[in-house]
Amino acid sequence: MKRLRRSTETEVIAEFLKNEFYQEEFHADRHSFKELVIDADLTDEAANALRRALLFRRRGHMWRELPPDTQWYEVELEPDDLKMVRVFPRAPWRKLAGNNLLLRDIVHRIRTVRFSGSTREFVADIQALSSRLNSEHNRSAILLIGVDEEKPLTILEGNHRLTAALLAGPAMFSHHFRVFCGFSPLMNNSCWYATNLPNLWRYGQNRLRNLFYDRDADISRVLRNLTGIAKTPELDGAVKSICTTESGSSPSTATSKN
Repeated sequence: MKRLRRSTETEVIAEFLKNEFYQEEFHADRHSFKELVIDADLTDEAANALRRALLFRRRGHMWRELPPDTQWYEVELEPDDLKMVRVFPRAPWRKLAGNNLLLRDIVHRIRTVRFSGSTREFVADIQALSSRLNSEHNRSAILLIGVDEEKPLTILEGNHRLTAALLAGPAMFSHHFRVFCGFSPLMNNSCWYATNLPNLWRYGQNRLRNLFYDRDADISRVLRNLTGIAKTPELDGAVKSICTTESGSSPSTATSKN
C-alpha cells in the first residue's frame, strides 16, 4: 500500500455522503443540498458541518463506532494488499462469504459456487455491476479501516464496488476508485472492524441512545447555528430553502433515526 497523502475527516465525510446521496433519506430535500454534496467546498466550515449532519442522518450509527483518533489517508492499493482486505460484515455478505470475509476469497466463491435463492440474486447484482465497470468512468471513493498497513483492512464503504472491480480484473479497482483508509491503534474497539460481544454491546448502547433523537443529525439545529454565516451562494440557498420549510415534516427537520 502506498500512502498518497494525508486526508481529513471532513474530506472523507464529503466523499461518503456523495456515495449515499441517492438513498431515500435524502429524497425530500435533495434539491436543497445537491450542490453542497456534489461540489463540496472543504474550506467552508459551515458547509462541512451541514454535510456531517446529512451523513449522520443515515450513517451516524456507523461513524460513531470509529475511534476518535482515526487518521485518514488517500492510498493506492497494490495487488498484494488484497489478501488483507475484508468485506463489511452485513447480512447478505455473511451468506455469500460463509465464515471467510476476505475479499479475494469471496470473489473466488462468486466465480466457482452456484448459489441459490436471495444469495443468487445478490451475486447477479454484483456481476452486473462488474460488467458495467468495464465501460463506465467511476472515480467514487472506497473507505477502508484498519490498525495499520500490516494488519487486515475492512471495507467500511464500497463492498459492492470493490468486489465487482476485483471480479472484473485485479487492476480494475486502481483505475476506477479513490481509496481512503482510516488507521487507528484502537480500531479493534470498533464493531465494524472487530465483531465481538463487547464491541456489539457498546454499539447497541450508542444506537439506543440516539434512536429517537440524534442531535448530530438534526439539520434544523445545525442550520440555526449557521444562519447568517453562509459563505457561498449554494450554501446560502440551502439555508434559506430549508429554513422556510422548518415547520414542515421533511427529513431535514424531523427526528433522525439512524
